[in-house]
Amino acid sequence: MSVFERYLSVWVVLCIIAGIVLGQFAPGVFQAIGRMELARVNLPVGLLIWVMIIPMLVKVDFSALHEVRRHGRGIGVTLFVNWLVKPFSMAFLGWLFIRNLFAPLLPADQLDSYVAGLILLAAAPCTAMVFVWSRLSDGDPLFTLSQVALNDTIMVFAFAPLVAFLLGLSAISVPWATLVTSVALYIVIPVILAQWWRRALLARGPAAFERAMQRIGPWSIAALLLTLVLLFAFQGAAILRQPLVIALLAVPILIQVFFNSALAYWLNRVLGEQHSVACPSALIGASNFFELAVAAAISLFGFESGAALATVVGVLIEVPVMLLVVRIVNSSKGWYEAR
Repeated sequence: MSVFERYLSVWVVLCIIAGIVLGQFAPGVFQAIGRMELARVNLPVGLLIWVMIIPMLVKVDFSALHEVRRHGRGIGVTLFVNWLVKPFSMAFLGWLFIRNLFAPLLPADQLDSYVAGLILLAAAPCTAMVFVWSRLSDGDPLFTLSQVALNDTIMVFAFAPLVAFLLGLSAISVPWATLVTSVALYIVIPVILAQWWRRALLARGPAAFERAMQRIGPWSIAALLLTLVLLFAFQGAAILRQPLVIALLAVPILIQVFFNSALAYWLNRVLGEQHSVACPSALIGASNFFELAVAAAISLFGFESGAALATVVGVLIEVPVMLLVVRIVNSSKGWYEAR
């Protein structure tokens, strides 16, 4: 990991502080940015999110889908955890913690929005960062690539219906047109552009492709951090009134990370998969495509919503928590292989 990636949580905290301060001292500037909308899509944020997402999708090789057959059990575990356990377990945790246990400590008018943000976070499986986690755990690179390609393919078709279904179960209404527009803007179009760009870069040779990846890699994180400054400029007043909100939102996210990674890791062991497959399978089940979640939350609920704040908490804890999960799967290799 680069220093920039390793200390992502530090940069996020600094952006939170910068956004809150700037929002208090220059509210007019951010209100003007908030009004730059077209069909409920904020144009500056839409551009930043494309800069976030497209470089990550360039790394995904959809031709690796044929590798799925090599590790069918591991892929089965990944799909089960990512699409049948993770979103539904987060909907339950949101109901348990946000609407019940923590409800007296949170603003009543944002409870539904917080739950929605948690659901959006869980319904978007990790794309780019899972390559980093896989390398750190000595995961099988072809398996990692194939599961990412398959998850991204499923996400194009399943993200909108799954989110709409879970929000409906949580009694949260969401305009279908806005949800479908978000999928088109932040999944379908970026995938098409990224794959076109990938082919153009690969046509120049593998070395040129790697150099380009090194150049454009920091774009995603930089665009994410700028988006966070904007978001917290709008969220600042609410956070200053109730500073415990971020810590409370982190609780269901942390529980879900450890539950899903442990479940995927254990299932792979039960089914007899190799440790190099179990690690990336567990890690993709624990992490999230938080860029997509942030984009969808802003589009559906707005800058000042609890949904946007909940997805950002996922960004805040992603790196340190995932490094801890990597450490656990690495240190437990002896236990895993003693079966």
